[in-house]
Formats: sequence, structure tokens, C-alpha cells
Amino acid sequence: MCGIVGVVSQTPVNQLLYDALLLLQHRGQDAAGIATNHSSMFSMYKANGLVRDVFRTRNMRSLQGNTGIGHCRYPTAGSSSEEEAQPFYVNAPFGITLAHNGNLTNQAELKEALFRNDRRHINTNSDSEVLLNVLAHEIQEAANGYSLDADAVFKAVGIVHRRVRGAYAVVAQIAGHGMLAFRDPYGIRPLCLGMNESENGPEYVVASESVALEGMGFRFVRDIAPGEAIFIDTESKLHERQCAENPSLNPCAFEFVYLARPDSVLDGASVYATRLKMGEYLADKIRKEIPVEEIDVVMPIPDSSRPAAIQLALKLGVEYREGFIKNRYIGRTFIMPGQGMRKKSVRQKLNAIGSEFKGKNVLLVDDSIVRGTTSREIVQMAREAGARKVFFASAAPPVLFPNVYGIDMPTREELIAYGRTVEEVCAEITADRLVYQDIEALKRSISDVNPALTNFEASCFDGIYVTGDVTPAYLDNLETARHNGGKGVSQEDVVRTQLNLNPAVAAE
Repeated sequence: MCGIVGVVSQTPVNQLLYDALLLLQHRGQDAAGIATNHSSMFSMYKANGLVRDVFRTRNMRSLQGNTGIGHCRYPTAGSSSEEEAQPFYVNAPFGITLAHNGNLTNQAELKEALFRNDRRHINTNSDSEVLLNVLAHEIQEAANGYSLDADAVFKAVGIVHRRVRGAYAVVAQIAGHGMLAFRDPYGIRPLCLGMNESENGPEYVVASESVALEGMGFRFVRDIAPGEAIFIDTESKLHERQCAENPSLNPCAFEFVYLARPDSVLDGASVYATRLKMGEYLADKIRKEIPVEEIDVVMPIPDSSRPAAIQLALKLGVEYREGFIKNRYIGRTFIMPGQGMRKKSVRQKLNAIGSEFKGKNVLLVDDSIVRGTTSREIVQMAREAGARKVFFASAAPPVLFPNVYGIDMPTREELIAYGRTVEEVCAEITADRLVYQDIEALKRSISDVNPALTNFEASCFDGIYVTGDVTPAYLDNLETARHNGGKGVSQEDVVRTQLNLNPAVAAE
């Protein structure tokens, strides 16, 4: 889960990129970077931290040019080192910068092939650097001498689709030629296109979420289709082509549950509207499992569960109240490293209003339960504030499996629902009752808003990995690597263990 943006403007683009990254900050708080292009030369600055902390006036002045790309990072592969902040750059062919949202599932094989066959060196543990070098190699192969046109670019992307597995939404700049954006053939991670007609000609923006387009005054045009690539040349002419052989749209269900901003529209579905629907379906299930007359108030756990809680309360006919106040200067606990840090930050992030809890049976609604640390602390806070009973409802189904497509889901043993019944999870978080959303209800919540969406990437709930290459052995190796030292060390372990699983690759 990262935020990416690319802008082709008729005026300097640095402020537009900065503003877009602020709008996408919820997608990654670990690092941020911008790369611009001016007279076929790149300027780039990136560092660890929030967007507002990374960039200073001197940095912005150095980012010259009318085209550029930006990235805010939430690390799921590699480490949190500053060297792995994006965008990445490679100097041949032509010079390419790239920013990537997602996660590659065959990084190990690609890295080995790049070294043995393509003679390309990967300097970090980031799968985004691997993706950049695969793209660079295929552009070099497709280019006719020193010239490069849209047909060659699209040919290169088509081969990238055949070589690369996993989830990837990409923006890239090719020095002296234009900007490229493309999406994986399964459409797992979101990517959309916006446009603005200026006095000097058309301007374009590509971003992870529609909110970034609207916030900059661009008109939303459409979502980029799975497997599709768009190329905007130096004359600001837009070229579009489907580059995958058998594309299918499988948007990540967790984007709608938690990751995306509620004011975004992903693949034709309003995130806010889908969350309202989640509340409606969850109310139906709660009515079957908890006597409604026992519930005095419904309260959301801020912020992403609020739409579901509002609609749930309305459908149950129970009073809706705000019982927790959020400190907006604390990062998302789901993203924070370390169980101790997550536990401590819950108390810093939320504060209970005692008068709203005292003597009441409270139904708390959260978007999801992953590790259970946050849920347990919140239930305890509600009891300390005077709640008589604390019921807990999750707008998402139980999280049972790791996500390998760009969300840092922990190992199976760290997932509170893994190997436990609902009753056992309820006891772990110390609630009086626990109700989970059904997975089919979750999918209907999205399909009801956009009936064209019928297939979803919901592997963390159902264990079905749409790319077809994620095996139990693959997951075992990821978990072994994680146990052996965390994200910063694990990728090299993953490379070795995956190659051991596939000796044919190692022998190439």
C-alpha cells in the first residue's frame, strides 16, 4: 500500500506533486519522494518521513520541470531505509524514474534473471527496483536504435506483464520521451487518470486514488484498466493500449474496507458508499446474533469505520454516538512496527469520552481486526470509561491469511483470527460479544455500488490468491524470513528460499 502520482503539466509541476502526495499521505507515512524532468534531465529528492517533513523550500526549488512523479511509501518489501524510498532511477536506456504501488510475488526469480541474463545489478532489497530494471531492459530491447515511440513502449510493457507476477500500479518517466503509467493484468492496486485543459494545452495526472485528482482541480477521466498502459509523449499527446493477454479486474477488497480515503472512487465504486453498505449488511448479521434491545449505543472506532457504524446504527434503530476522540498526529497503528509500539500508540491516538460510556451497553464498530492488539486496548478503554457491556463488530470478515500484494499483513500466527473460533477471538479481545462481517456480504457491499465489479482480490479473508503463483510453501518461506529478522533482512532470505523451491530458475 503506497501512494503514487504522475503529472504532465504546462507549468512547473513540483507544487502539484507535493499537493497530490499530501492527499495520498494515508497510503504511506514511512517515506516520500518526487522526481521531475526538465530538458531531459531528472531532479529527484526523497527521504524518510511524512510529506510535510521531507520537503523544504530548497528541495522544491531543485525539482524543476513540467513533468514528474511522486511516491509516499508504506513498506511491505525490503526495509525502511532511506535508500529504498521511491522513486527509483536507472540511467539506461534513456534514463528512467519509476514509482510503484504493490508487491511482486516472483521478485526472487526476477532478481536472479536480471543478474544472470540481463546483466543488471539490483542495489537494494526493494521489489520496485527489480520492477524498474525489468521495465528498463524490455524498453531497451523494444527500442529501435536510439528512437523510442509509443508502440515500442507498449511492447515493452506487454513483456513486463508476462515476466512479472503480483500486484503493481506504476508511474514512470522516460527522459526525453514522456511519461508512462500501467497497471497489472489483475487490476489489484488502483490507478486512475485525470485531465485538465489549460491555455497552453492538455495536462494529465495519474494517481492511486481519485481524491488526488480532484484535490488538484483535475477532472476525473477514468480508471486505468487492468493490464492497460498509457503513455503521454513530450507533445502532451495521450496514447492508450491494452498490453496484457487476458486481463481481468480483481480490485483489492481491503482497499474499500480500510486503505482508501472515503471520498475516493475506485474502479467506479464510491469507497464511502461501499462502507455504508458494509454497515447495512453487518446490521443484518448483528440482529441475528445480539438482541438489539441490549445495545444502548453504537460507536465507531475512528475514522475508517465511521460510515459503516452510522448506517449500522440507522438500520438497527439504535442511537449513534461518538465515544472516542482521535489524535490525528499519531500514525496508523496498523502500519506501526512492533507490538509494543502499536499497543502504546492506541492510548495516544484515542481518548474515551467517559460520559458516553458510563453505565451503557456499547456496540463498537471497527473496519477490521488484524492482530487484535488495537481491539483489545479499545475494549479495555471502553470498560475503564464505565461501559457495562462492550460488544464488538468488524465491518470486514476475519483476517486469516497474509496479504502478499502490497499490504503488510503479519504472519499467520500473528493474525488473531488464525486458528481461532469467533468465540476465542472474542475472549482474546475481552469483548462480551463479537460479530464479523461475512465475506460474501463484504463483496456484495462493493458490487451493490458498482455491479460491474464481480471479482475481488480478498486473499487475506479467503486465502485465494488471484495471481495463481502463491503456494503454501511460498507463504511458509515468507514467514520464515520474517521470523529471521523482519523486513530489513528477510528479502534476501526470501530470495534464497524461493530459489531453492525453483531450482530451474537458479540454474538459468
